Order: sequence, then C-alpha cells, then structure tokens
Amino acid sequence: MTRPDRSTPPVRRADATAAGNTDDRLRRSHVALFRGVHVERTVPVTLRVRIEAALLVVTPGSHVSHHTAASLWGGIVPAHPDIHVSSPRNRTRRDGITAHRVKEGQEVVLFRGLRVTTPVQTFLDLAHCLTLVDLVVLGDSLVRKKRCTPDELVALAEKHRGPHSRLARRAARLVRAGVDSPMETRLRLLIVLAGLPEPEVDHRVHDGDGTLLRRYDLSYLPFRLIIEYDGRQHAESDEQWLSDIGRDEALDDERIRRLVVVSRDIYSTPANTLARITRAMRRAGMPVPRLRHEWRRHFPSRSGDIALPA
Repeated sequence: MTRPDRSTPPVRRADATAAGNTDDRLRRSHVALFRGVHVERTVPVTLRVRIEAALLVVTPGSHVSHHTAASLWGGIVPAHPDIHVSSPRNRTRRDGITAHRVKEGQEVVLFRGLRVTTPVQTFLDLAHCLTLVDLVVLGDSLVRKKRCTPDELVALAEKHRGPHSRLARRAARLVRAGVDSPMETRLRLLIVLAGLPEPEVDHRVHDGDGTLLRRYDLSYLPFRLIIEYDGRQHAESDEQWLSDIGRDEALDDERIRRLVVVSRDIYSTPANTLARITRAMRRAGMPVPRLRHEWRRHFPSRSGDIALPA
C-alpha cells in the first residue's frame, strides 16, 4: 500500500512482538487504535491512519465503504465514530469498526492507495443508513466535489434494487449541481417537501465581460424573489457585511426581494420559515399551493415555532 507521507504505519501487536518488541515497550511507544492494532505515539491519528489500522484486522479482501468512504470522497454525512468496511465473508466484530457484508455488483476502485466504494456506490449504500434529507446532502456534496454528477446518481439509482432502493432513487432525483453548503440543501428540501415550487439553484449574474457579479442560492427570478441561507460567520465578517450591503442595494435597484434564512429557522422554527416563504411568494405574485405535510417528518418544530394551518 503506497502511503502519501513518511510516517510509520499502524502495526498489529502480534507482528510488533514477533519483531522483538515487548508488551511493555509497545505500551510506552505506541497507542492502541483498535484491539490488537497500534501506532507510534508521534504519528497523527488521521482518518487514513485509522482506516489502515482497521484493514489490518478485518477479513482479508475487505474495502472501505459507507460513512468512511463518503468522508474519503469529501462527501458530507452525519458523524460516525467507527471505521466502516465491507467484507466478503464473515464480518469482523471489533469495537470501533463497523463491518458490512459485500453486496453483489458493488463497485470498488483504488483511491489514494485504498480500495473504496465508488462515490455513486457509496451514495447507494448509505441509503440503508441515512434519512432522505441527509442522503440528498451527501449527493449534493459529492457533486460539488466533482466526484459524480446528478445524472450519474440517477442512472445507477434507477438500476438499484432491494431494500431502500426507492429512497435512493428519490434522493438521487433531488440532487442538484451548484449547491454551496449542506444548509442550502436543507433549506431547499424544506421548501420542496412542503410542496412549494422548487427554486432555481446557483443562479449567477455576470457583467458584459463575464465577471461574476452575484450568485443567488435559491431563486424565483421571474417573480423577483431570492431565498438564501446566511451562516453566522457572515455577520462576524466586516468584509462580508460590507459586501452584503452593496448587494442588497443592487437588489433594491432591481426590485428583487431577498429573504434570509439562518440555522435556527431550519432546525427550530421551520413552520415559521415556511410561513415567511409563502408570504413572500404571495407578495411576489406567485401561485402558492396547499402545503403538504411531509416536511414535518424531516424538519420537526421546537419551542417557539408557529402552527401552520392544516
């Protein structure tokens, strides 16, 4: 296995003692990553080091998969403490390692010296573990990292059969290119799962020379309405604050309404957020359908949220 750095790789305890190390010396110079696998104390314990350690003790022929594969590809998934592998035969049972059974036709490639499921295969595998919203967040992030395209996700998901294949197909059809952040995905899905018209993603405005002037997260430009997620760091940056002032003035000149959503609006008060969005839509002259209830499953309200009409 080719390593991208010169640090000492993890070693099995049995191999270390066979090379002349005593248990006492091993305890002083190494730390245990998993039962029976150690690494020198001076080595930074990165994700790759943990993967290499796990592969030393799982069933031979195993490969990286699921949450760990998604992280390797730069995808965004809910944090999970274990290293995930897929094994061809008996699955290893060891604290800190989650072993899955290899599925027929599972697509595996060599990536940075590691055998890992392809980005699209990783997306399909995680349909067994993630919710619809988290799966779309993963898909959007893989597309942003240029690991795959929305069309590639849809094409393989359409061929996918078995448990959770329906979820995989639906999530794939909701993946979009040009999404800037996981919260932007969540905001878009709050709108879509409520049955409202889907906004355009990543609309860009250029000047006559092709220079980018503005980018809109989510927009209904025929109705002069844009909806954007604003992270807290924007309010803490003077440069960003000044840029936002200039942009807002430009939007005023063009009579475009900008509705801003922050984290609390999605995680704590989604009903109030939908009320704000539908009110802005009506004021912009958009037709607003009766809201569906599916959004409630994925965006539960907390104390202080309003009750939307049934």
